[in-house]
Amino acid sequence: MKLHRIGDVTRQLGISADTLRYYEKIGLIKNVTRSESGVRLFSEKHLSQLKFIKRTQRMNFSLSEIGDLLTMRDDPQHARTEIRQLTRAKLQAVENHLNDLHTLKNELTLLVNLCADSENGCPIIDYIDDESQQAHIND
Repeated sequence: MKLHRIGDVTRQLGISADTLRYYEKIGLIKNVTRSESGVRLFSEKHLSQLKFIKRTQRMNFSLSEIGDLLTMRDDPQHARTEIRQLTRAKLQAVENHLNDLHTLKNELTLLVNLCADSENGCPIIDYIDDESQQAHIND
């Protein structure tokens, strides 16, 4: 079984040593072996878990959710329902965020167009200063 020193893992995966130590501290990565001098040694399984963590972070899962997914990853057949529910909730959050971004895009486009057509002042600043408009954006 090949073991990798922390420096090798950081170079190979682009994860800082502090992050690796933190993942171990919070239990995302378990059973990290230590050499006699105390150097952390990561197995191929750890590397696979770290790659999984990086992919799930890009999918915007929280570290807590990633911990759950790692647990489910060990027995996916029995965790299918939970995995599907967690992923469905993440998908809904992404869809909500996309809707918010679409609304923001429309608001900013309107402001840019208003500013281009205005010869007096700056409608963007006026709009941002107007608290009643701000309340409307957040609705």
